[in-house]
Amino acid sequence: MSLTLFRQELRAHGLLWLIFAGVMALYGGMIVSMFDPKLGESLAAMAESMPQIFAAFNMTDPGTNLVEFLSNYLYGFLFVVLPMVALLILAVGLVAGRVDKGSMAYLLASPHTRIGIAYTQACVLLVFTLAFCIWAFGLCTVVSEGLFPGQLDLERFALLNTGLLGLHVFFGGLAFLCSCVFNETRIAAGVSAGLCVLFVLIQMLSQVGDTLDWLRFVTPLTLFDTDGLLAGDAGAIGRFCVLYGWGASMYFLGAFAFSKRDLPL
Repeated sequence: MSLTLFRQELRAHGLLWLIFAGVMALYGGMIVSMFDPKLGESLAAMAESMPQIFAAFNMTDPGTNLVEFLSNYLYGFLFVVLPMVALLILAVGLVAGRVDKGSMAYLLASPHTRIGIAYTQACVLLVFTLAFCIWAFGLCTVVSEGLFPGQLDLERFALLNTGLLGLHVFFGGLAFLCSCVFNETRIAAGVSAGLCVLFVLIQMLSQVGDTLDWLRFVTPLTLFDTDGLLAGDAGAIGRFCVLYGWGASMYFLGAFAFSKRDLPL
């Protein structure tokens, strides 16, 4: 692993993280401030008038307390999609982007091995992944305590964010694998983004009605069971551990593939 490259990549991509963190702060702060049991009744009435749309975004139930409200209105879609897009951009730029632009040749000319460079880039992506999830947890906690002191169940909320981290480790691992396998940025971005968007769309369709309920078995997003995590279900915890395992496997597989293949440099 190259600490010099690690620090350089953190500085180079820090602005991208700040932009997406800012968008998360905007939507997160707005959603938290909307919490109100009376407003929940209004949202429930709206969900009844447009059930399929609300179901697709997992917003049919506003919940009875603050942590359930945040789970349904932030962790059901927004905090899944926003970091996912950022991680796709980062992953593609860290490996395939450097190969495509030719700057990877300079890195390979250094004393560091291919596998060392790949692990460095993987660590950069993992740091940004962790930073997004810590930001989501800290942001909602601070705003919630400021507006609704003592109403956020921190233990259940922390477990929810641990599951969110597992989901984004999976997304990051998939994007990193594609970035290591394909030489061209457009192909790596197309395959990784296409698969991630497909998973999200399948999840949305599976929530629309009973006829499409079976689709939940063909998307990894089902393993991020927000309701189960808030209930403390051991099965839900085991399922998000699978996401960690799949994500880690794809990181290692991507690094191995990068170390063995021919590069057009």
